[in-house]
Amino acid sequence: MREIVAVDIGGTHARFAIATIEDGKVITLGEATTLKCAEHGSLALAWETFGRSLNRDLPREAGIAVACPVSGEILKLTNNPWIIQPSQLAARLHLDNFVLVNDFGAVAHAVAQVDSSYMKHLCGPDIDLPTEGAITIVGPGTGLGAACLLRRNDRYFVMETEGGHLDYPPLDELEDKILKALRLRFRRVSAERIVSGPGLTNLYEVIAEIQGWPITLRDNRTLWQNALDGSDTLAVAALERFCLSLGAVSGDLALAHGARGVVIGGGLGLRLADSLGHSGFAERFVAKGRFETMMTEMPVKIITHPQPGLFGAAAAYAEAHP
Repeated sequence: MREIVAVDIGGTHARFAIATIEDGKVITLGEATTLKCAEHGSLALAWETFGRSLNRDLPREAGIAVACPVSGEILKLTNNPWIIQPSQLAARLHLDNFVLVNDFGAVAHAVAQVDSSYMKHLCGPDIDLPTEGAITIVGPGTGLGAACLLRRNDRYFVMETEGGHLDYPPLDELEDKILKALRLRFRRVSAERIVSGPGLTNLYEVIAEIQGWPITLRDNRTLWQNALDGSDTLAVAALERFCLSLGAVSGDLALAHGARGVVIGGGLGLRLADSLGHSGFAERFVAKGRFETMMTEMPVKIITHPQPGLFGAAAAYAEAHP
């Protein structure tokens, strides 16, 4: 058993924790320390701040999740001033070994290793996720993350994807109008333009335009709050459409992956747990024509672990360096 540093770097916050690993698995994940990226000039400075907060030398191994594709000499994160150079990380963070993983790849690693008690049933048969075959992981946050987890012969493999950038699939007359309106703004309308934190604002504004109603909410955080607590009729209508679209996109990705199960994650996944269960998510998820029967047989879960990104970053390292 040995200690490593787990890091989950997003657009706004960077989270750090000490994890213990053994035989390719995460044994424990310590308390998370959350730092604002804007208050630290670089990952190295945030790393040192974390070390000082613990008043100890940090382990020389790390699993690091980043909210961007992990490729190239320079990684640039959305809404984050940091620039990460993978070739320089070991020297700057005083590491002997590290693993870099996409943030939703990290969630897939968490799905592979967390206890089943962290999987809340959403729809489909109330059974455990399959121990063999593919599992689709999808979830809205600042963007729309997607990954595929393949379990085979007591091993697992994570495939990081950019599935959230598939084309938005309108399925009724209102969504045809939504697509037409958003095409004037973005030309190409991806699923992420609808199924993400900012996507709710897009839906709210376009539905208001279609209804001929005034736009009264300008702040995205307030919009989400009012949508979830039901205090604004137009915001609730936008959230209902959001849940429908998340169901449709999740089902499409499951079909594309040949999945036998689906897990909803992301920064908004757990926050939406109650809303999704009482929305049209399940109906849209299975509405795949000739494959509807197959879709009804697929378990869909929500991961409820409080730090899936940190746990998954540690799991990615443990799997690569057992």
